[in-house]
Amino acid sequence: MSNVYDTLVERGFVQQVTHEEELAKLLENEQVTFYIGFDPTADSLHVGHFLAMIAMAHMQRAGHRPIALVGGGTAMVGDPSGKTDMRKMLTKEQIEHNVDCIKKQLQRFISFSDGKAILANNADWLMELNYIGFLRDIGAHFSVNRMLTAECFKQRLERGLSFLEFNYMLMQSYDFYQLNKKYGCILEMGGDDQWSNILAGSELIRRKRGKPAYGLTFTLLTNSEGKKMGKTEAGAVWLDADKTSPYDFYQYWRNVDDADVKKCLSLLTFLPMDEVNRLSSLEGEKINEAKKVLAYEVTKLVHGEKEASKARAAAEALFENAGDSKNVPGTTILKTEIEKNIRLVDLLINTGLTASKGEGKRLIKQGGIYLNEERIDDFDREVTLEDFKDGKLMIRKGKKIFHKVELR
Repeated sequence: MSNVYDTLVERGFVQQVTHEEELAKLLENEQVTFYIGFDPTADSLHVGHFLAMIAMAHMQRAGHRPIALVGGGTAMVGDPSGKTDMRKMLTKEQIEHNVDCIKKQLQRFISFSDGKAILANNADWLMELNYIGFLRDIGAHFSVNRMLTAECFKQRLERGLSFLEFNYMLMQSYDFYQLNKKYGCILEMGGDDQWSNILAGSELIRRKRGKPAYGLTFTLLTNSEGKKMGKTEAGAVWLDADKTSPYDFYQYWRNVDDADVKKCLSLLTFLPMDEVNRLSSLEGEKINEAKKVLAYEVTKLVHGEKEASKARAAAEALFENAGDSKNVPGTTILKTEIEKNIRLVDLLINTGLTASKGEGKRLIKQGGIYLNEERIDDFDREVTLEDFKDGKLMIRKGKKIFHKVELR
């Protein structure tokens, strides 16, 4: 069995770890059951989850058994980690739907067949908890003074930390405890913002069961300026093609800063490190070749080879005057609507390029909107049939975002 710990360190995943030498030896010599938690607060995972999914795949490829734990129970409470506001409460039906969608996305990265991986839902044990029994059995092992020193709580104290959220650390620790009893899970992995919760869970198992348990956190996916990656003007970069099109997904990675290329290739692809180092060492204009490889590889992992190839062809059509532009995201509009001379600011909303007329006006004022490569500077500009070439109109937002409008 290869030592996946060395792989994770080499590729830059590992941020903090408990009992490092002990855990590294276990990962080299034994099959380890580990878990990573995913919050079912939406019907799709996003780029923020992607790094954890890749790490999970590395672990399974090395012979270890993943548990993907969806927080059907904790999603009904809220997690203060890295957040300033309490999350919206969801119904059981919404959570169940989201869990089904998340499993389908996870199956692109790990195999659940023949017990190679497990999908668990903490609602199975959290929803039936006896409160008094939980306090006596679990709460007794937690110090409030120590909990308040955790970064995830300190960030919320000034704004107000609800008792619901304060319970989150106990519940996440209880998850680890339950998975340890049920499946022999001895390792919890997650983002570095979960360190306090992961540490509490491993300590709970050692106290309650007298058995070893470990924690490991990943580096957060941030750019060279320290800002979280996976956010655009339109919001999160989702792994669901209906929320973020394969073309837009491809373009997001194609446009990362030069300084972030090596990190992204290391963390988000399975390319050998020799190739990662070669690509990231390219300089000047040549670094764009590395970005194309990054965009293609990541899009292929999430959306499949066919969609990745279509996205690459669309990008080449727009930026290199080659390929096929039919794969550019688009909107179909009735010819009768254009015959009425629709305002550009309204068309921008209809295509999803802007969320409001105010945003559209700001973009036009800043010179950020083009029709067929003509920059528009008139707020009241109307779009007419004369703007369409062979029934098509290309709108460009900024330097990189294209949207095709077709008549029917």
